[in-house]
Amino acid sequence: MPILTKDEAQALLKKVLSYSKAEQCEVNISGVDSGNIRYARNAVSTSGSVSQTTLVVSSAFGKKLGTATINEFDDASLEKVVRRAEELAQLAPENPEFVPFLEPQKYTDAITYVPATAAITPKQRTDAVAQSLQVSKDNKQVAAGFLEDNKGFAAMMNSKGLFAYNTFTNVNFSVTARTTDGTGSGYATRGYNDFTKLDTKAATEIATQKSMKSAAAKAIEPGKYTVILEPAAAAVLLERILFDLDARQADEGRSSFSKAGGKTRLGEKLMDERVNIYSDPLHPDLPTSTWTGDGRPQEKTTWIEKGVVKNFTYSRYWAQQKGVKAIPAPDSFIMEGGTKSLQDLIAGTKKGILVTRLWYIRDVDPQTLLLTGLTRDGTFYIENGKIMHPIKNFRFNESPIIMLNNLEELGKAERTVSVESNNNYLIPPMKIRDFTFTSLSDAI
Repeated sequence: MPILTKDEAQALLKKVLSYSKAEQCEVNISGVDSGNIRYARNAVSTSGSVSQTTLVVSSAFGKKLGTATINEFDDASLEKVVRRAEELAQLAPENPEFVPFLEPQKYTDAITYVPATAAITPKQRTDAVAQSLQVSKDNKQVAAGFLEDNKGFAAMMNSKGLFAYNTFTNVNFSVTARTTDGTGSGYATRGYNDFTKLDTKAATEIATQKSMKSAAAKAIEPGKYTVILEPAAAAVLLERILFDLDARQADEGRSSFSKAGGKTRLGEKLMDERVNIYSDPLHPDLPTSTWTGDGRPQEKTTWIEKGVVKNFTYSRYWAQQKGVKAIPAPDSFIMEGGTKSLQDLIAGTKKGILVTRLWYIRDVDPQTLLLTGLTRDGTFYIENGKIMHPIKNFRFNESPIIMLNNLEELGKAERTVSVESNNNYLIPPMKIRDFTFTSLSDAI
């Protein structure tokens, strides 16, 4: 099914609602056309395109809710999915936390759609991957990577008159380069709404250089070190703070922002005063949707200001219980940085470790947000402002909250992709003191 225009989506959703006999009905539709190329061992292994559209109907009788999904759009199928949602609602027990659907809302027009990305051709995709492969071959490295681009739309309408619509585009690219003997590895990732900003050659050059320089790594003792985290490494830790900013979890004592006696740490200074984290759906370098899946508007929101927790996310139910504004979780976030480059941070480091990437992140202690994981794809020892030699990878145990209390310096923020969630963020490289490495790892 092709990407629907605003008028086409509105007409289809009105038709679906016309079949409804429920007290309340809400319909969401989303569609995406995507293309991809995957390669390994310096050769393309798969390529293809996917087009899919899904419609979800939610019907409510009192506090009883039923939901049904379909990907067929003839009149008979549309009426069938509405009837199914109503049948399920009548069978469902009452949900004590059910909140009535929203009245009409006002949304700012999103800036997530870039025509150049929507118009990508198979040749452009192939040329981008060919440039990456040429770099790895010229440097006698073995590359594996994945390029995926998407264009899509999302729309929703309910029986109270709410209607929302948005279109979007994005492209994500990642590449891992290895030495032919498998002793060195480098990695780079890039993500944009605008395909013209993607430089697969430059990204692969970074990965191949790290691969070559990381071969024959030396083991050093685990312990506490000053580290420089590249944005891709920092992203998988920082996003855990955002995931933990749920008000209900904090109120019920189930998060790192909880305090004894049912109190929370909202309004407390928990991090270095240079830490400023916010979300903005209209940020030119990281635009996101201006509305959420339940119809709430997305607005610019400050989460951490000068190290102080300024806001929590609230479901509509929990906000109603607490008598506060229902602030939705953002689709992404921005952390303010400084003006220095990654190279500047390295040059200003007497002794430390450069970390390209962290992966396999797991929870150790939710109350302190203590996490564990591994370094990989290029870890290097720094001395007197220079990278001296590669080192074997480590397992770490660290809390991003404690980490941001040990902040020494921030570089210039740049857009990156989390290898854990595949979300895009705008994050600076950062120098952190006393980062805890607990053991060595044999990973490359």
